[in-house]
Amino acid sequence: MSEPTGAARRRGPFKVGDQVQLTDPKGRHYTFTLEAGKNFHTHKGSFPHDELIGAPEGSVVRTTGNVAYLALRPLLPDYVLSMPRGAAVVYPKDAGQILAFADIFPGARVVEAGVGSGSLSSFLLRAIGDQGMLHSYERREDFAEIAKQNVERYFGGPHPAWQLTVGDLQDNLSDTDVDRVILDMLAPWECLEAVSKALVPGGILCCYVATTTQLARTVESIREIGCFNEPTAWETMIRNWHIEGLAVRPDHRMIGHTGFLLTARRLADGVEPPMRRRRPAKGAYGEDYEGPNATGGTGR
Repeated sequence: MSEPTGAARRRGPFKVGDQVQLTDPKGRHYTFTLEAGKNFHTHKGSFPHDELIGAPEGSVVRTTGNVAYLALRPLLPDYVLSMPRGAAVVYPKDAGQILAFADIFPGARVVEAGVGSGSLSSFLLRAIGDQGMLHSYERREDFAEIAKQNVERYFGGPHPAWQLTVGDLQDNLSDTDVDRVILDMLAPWECLEAVSKALVPGGILCCYVATTTQLARTVESIREIGCFNEPTAWETMIRNWHIEGLAVRPDHRMIGHTGFLLTARRLADGVEPPMRRRRPAKGAYGEDYEGPNATGGTGR
């Protein structure tokens, strides 16, 4: 049985073409690709690539300035934060939430709109495996080309489960029986009608938006279209901790707001979503509002 795409690049001794992440004594990272006969240079000296080729992962190399560097393969979260960018990347903390709460499983048929620099595409492809399907739509050709290069660099070549289309999803979507749809774009509400036809009953729609106004409009549009259950929305933040003997405290810096996530599940055809029982606050909806919950702010 052949190995999954990219698996051979994640284990074993270092080989020519592998990416290496060096960590210096201050914890700073340097990433490069191994090439026979080349040298890696820093302001603390240099060392030949050949010193790492054939060495086990987790080796330590010393430069001509006698500075030690720990050599490991970069993890996918490290890779996406250092790869060339066309658009902003989906941060690993958000990609992990998408994989978990959109329930991305091996063999899943996934549609993604807004490929950006290929960060989320890489996470999705590794989760669905070679037997799945990821069809990514990107309206900008320059972003699509950067994403293609980044994804292929990570997996060591084209991924058999990936198809990349340049164009708007709502104009080009032809996929059917899709298990999951991920929308990372400015106006996901414009694609709801198209993706509702592509999703299987029980399928999950996951949207990634940056602002509260986008979040509110997306949620209200999902309610209006009437074929999804009540959306769930949230954001995540990460705060690392400094641990040195008895000095245990949170770091001074943290990864705060990057975006909002929301999920909703496709209902069976012809089924109306159950009426929400939660009473909205007074003033939550203006007098001219005519969508769901249009009750003058008094609830149902």
